[in-house]
Amino acid sequence: MNWCHYRFRSVWELPAPPDTVFTVLARPEEYPRWWPQVREAARRDERSGTARIRSVLPYDIVVTLTERRRDPVARVLETALAGDIEGWARWTLTSPGAGRTRALYEQEVDVRRPLMRRLAVPARPLFRANHALMMRAGRRGLAAHLHSV
Repeated sequence: MNWCHYRFRSVWELPAPPDTVFTVLARPEEYPRWWPQVREAARRDERSGTARIRSVLPYDIVVTLTERRRDPVARVLETALAGDIEGWARWTLTSPGAGRTRALYEQEVDVRRPLMRRLAVPARPLFRANHALMMRAGRRGLAAHLHSV
């Protein structure tokens, strides 16, 4: 088993139509407005940017994001991640009913940050819990933000 490899999957039920949610998620430079753990996000150009993320544990993760897929018809956003973690992340949006969105977030990454690699085995449960807390806060933040758009 590669202790530095992670697969995450989260499902968010959101109180807005998929096209509205897609529009918000397609602007990662605005994530810090509604997602507390995304401390900084900036575009480099039309297809890439950088982000600094910090949840409960006392470390920042810095990544470069490069868009791999932006499909408003299929409602899929996918990005490559490089830096402290490397891999990919994807949002897939569907409509479970009128005016609602089911947002599936999938991420598969390898940890590259040296300290996190050294702590891979003993801290793995903490890293996974840290991610879960971040995702829970992101869902709450996005749901609240959608009421204002």
